[in-house]
Amino acid sequence: MASSRSLALALLFSLLSLSCYASVPSLASSDGFLRCLSAAIPKQLLYTQTSPSFTSVLVSSIRNPKFSTPSTVKPLCIVTPTNSSHVQAAVVCGRRNDVRLRVRSGGHDYEGLSYRSARPEVFAVVDLANLRSVRVDQKAATAWVDSGATLGELYYAISKASKLLAFPAGLCPTIGVGGHFSGGGFGMLLRKYGVAIDNVLDATLVDAKGRLLDKQAMGTDVFWAIRGGGGESFGIVLSWKVKLVPVPPTVTMFSVTKSVDEGAVDILTRWQAVAPALPEDLFIRVLAQKQVANFQAMYLGTPGMLLPLMRSRFPELGLNRTHCKEMTWIQSVPYIYLGSAATVEDILNRTTATRSFSKATSDYVRQAIPKDVWVKIFAWLAKPDAGLMIMDPYGGKIGSLPESATPFPHRGGVLYNIQYMNFWSAATDGSAQTRWLREFFAFVGPYVSNNPREAYVNYRDLDLGQNVVVGNVTSYQAGKVWGEKYFKGNFRRLAVAKGKVDPDDYFRNEQTIPPLVATK
Repeated sequence: MASSRSLALALLFSLLSLSCYASVPSLASSDGFLRCLSAAIPKQLLYTQTSPSFTSVLVSSIRNPKFSTPSTVKPLCIVTPTNSSHVQAAVVCGRRNDVRLRVRSGGHDYEGLSYRSARPEVFAVVDLANLRSVRVDQKAATAWVDSGATLGELYYAISKASKLLAFPAGLCPTIGVGGHFSGGGFGMLLRKYGVAIDNVLDATLVDAKGRLLDKQAMGTDVFWAIRGGGGESFGIVLSWKVKLVPVPPTVTMFSVTKSVDEGAVDILTRWQAVAPALPEDLFIRVLAQKQVANFQAMYLGTPGMLLPLMRSRFPELGLNRTHCKEMTWIQSVPYIYLGSAATVEDILNRTTATRSFSKATSDYVRQAIPKDVWVKIFAWLAKPDAGLMIMDPYGGKIGSLPESATPFPHRGGVLYNIQYMNFWSAATDGSAQTRWLREFFAFVGPYVSNNPREAYVNYRDLDLGQNVVVGNVTSYQAGKVWGEKYFKGNFRRLAVAKGKVDPDDYFRNEQTIPPLVATK
């Protein structure tokens, strides 16, 4: 085993020594790329389009079946690395043969850009599913987590080390750490501890030259950029060192549903003012669908502490003791996303049962939407082929940092984030559902943030804009169209960081950061 590892490293170093290519890439060579990979990576980790397992590996973490059709632009091959040298070799081979790489950790990219291209292109996928280690240091309250691990695997490992430690990231346990952290990453602890990348201490990155870099080696600007600047733009992040956060022995969950006839409009109108101003220990999100609003909450404490607070601050919801469920933090993870019958072990399941086709987009709200508009919103939600809204309140820790602290800029002044989603089955082409989403998005426009109309990069939407390549480099001006929606004033700094670490724009897709190279 040691000799094969040494051989792989020797081959890698020889590849690196040959990678001082001219600034103009060589002609595309699929055969050359595959030969190069085969020389440096064990064949059982490579899946070409002629491999018997190619399709099963490709679809293993495709979460949206609309990106798994005969017309989908598929990769030339899939690389499933088991160590960093395999990733480095894939980058070097790709550069030498003009084959770009897309990187998949959990497959939840809303536009499928981690494993497919929206345009005809020769590319390969680096699937990080085999790089999924989680190493918890309970005494230091830190952990190293590989990008291929899921949030469920991260949470589970933390809980095995301590029931009094947690990590503030997303709700869905099958989401891959790599993509989630790259876009910011928020969940039910956001008001107490901010977004995931506010708690990242270090990382390891394979850059466009195939070098393996830590925080110090990559430099301040690149380390800043990878923490919220979107996946795949700056290289391939293999692992992250994170700061774990304290949670009490008991948390209280509740779910209260109100229909329009039961006053949902008034309660939701009031929620806009209350939820972002509550103590940081209390998080109340809302799912609005059809004629119903479901208020889902986590409180870092007991019902005896929660109920007086709710009576004082949000009596309109009518919360009582029967609504409250006490549990540990780790038990709240399956409870909120998988349902009350799910177990903690269920969050280790990397597959998802849903096979629904979907489309999503997002908004940020900085001024409360008036009551009469909520009446109209529920009328939209009652239409045939309507989707749903998921609203997460901000305030607290997430809003306490300056917009420039990380690329994730949605901080002070944000009341809440909205995710719009719509679903359909294979029995329809989804045109009616997609049309509803786009028309509803246009209707809500006057009532959400503007200049720019902010969006969350992890709710990726190609309707916001796509890159334009000029002279084999992504146009900065074209990138600004979508980039400033996701990153506001941080977009330029991201482009400068990209210009430092990947000036030739090797790592690119339809919404990666364009390089802005300083002229001497």
